[in-house]
Amino acid sequence: MSRVSANLLLCVVALIWGSAFVAQSYGMANVGPMTFTGIRFLIGALVVAPLIWFEWRSLRSRAKSLQMSDAYKIIGLGVLLTLGAAMQQIGIASTSVTNAGFLTALYVPLVPVLGWILLRQLPHWSVWPGGLACIAGAYLLSGADLGAIGTGDLWVIASAIPWAVHVLLIGQVADRMGAPFSVAGGQFAVCGLMALGWALAFDPISTQGLRAALWPIVYTGVFSVGIAFTAQVVAQRYAQASDAAIVLSSETLFAAIFGYVMMGDRVTNAGLFGCGLIFLSMMGVQLLPIFKNKSAPV
Repeated sequence: MSRVSANLLLCVVALIWGSAFVAQSYGMANVGPMTFTGIRFLIGALVVAPLIWFEWRSLRSRAKSLQMSDAYKIIGLGVLLTLGAAMQQIGIASTSVTNAGFLTALYVPLVPVLGWILLRQLPHWSVWPGGLACIAGAYLLSGADLGAIGTGDLWVIASAIPWAVHVLLIGQVADRMGAPFSVAGGQFAVCGLMALGWALAFDPISTQGLRAALWPIVYTGVFSVGIAFTAQVVAQRYAQASDAAIVLSSETLFAAIFGYVMMGDRVTNAGLFGCGLIFLSMMGVQLLPIFKNKSAPV
């Protein structure tokens, strides 16, 4: 898969994630955040299970197998996924779909910074202004008034840290193991079991609530987790983590669109300008490296 193809696949992932914010908001009206998170990630694990089976057969035919160290890496990714998804879900319960979508994008500038500090990876220069543009977009969404940020917004902002580490590591782990579906399904199972265990202990769970939240849970489990998160693992084997973070930030644009169409969310002129900043940063990180390569002497 080429770099451009990987980025296009990540755009599709962002589209699905943007639509999922609406389903997550509707689902939270009937079940607790950890209940919603746990069940949807277990559904995602079931969706990818057939692909894992075929992948294991392929590995055995090539005399390869996953090691215990690989299991530890998958568990670590699952923990990061649990932290990011849970904090985001808690935040969505008390903020708008549009705010949640944009504030999630704060993980974008963290990815190149952590990659530089932890892995000594220096990204293309366009990543730095692109990351700052994403922060500016999130700020403008609040109406350029930090006092407008509430408790739910703070939960979503906090989720940016585990999201950033997860985006930084997921592609490397999947590529080194050569088993992207096992990595995807394994982390889903870990996240689902951890979240559901927490929910059984602390969330109020009722049959009526589960029935009312059934379709949002199924939608996010199948599409947002099973399809989109798995596609992210595959695509990030061929895309740099810093580039992937900015491309994935387009989920905020899609979240605003779906929030406007389906939930009546409204975006101010400042918020629309923030949308434009994130869109330009997404396009810049994809196109500027290409122009540089074409202009380089042969």
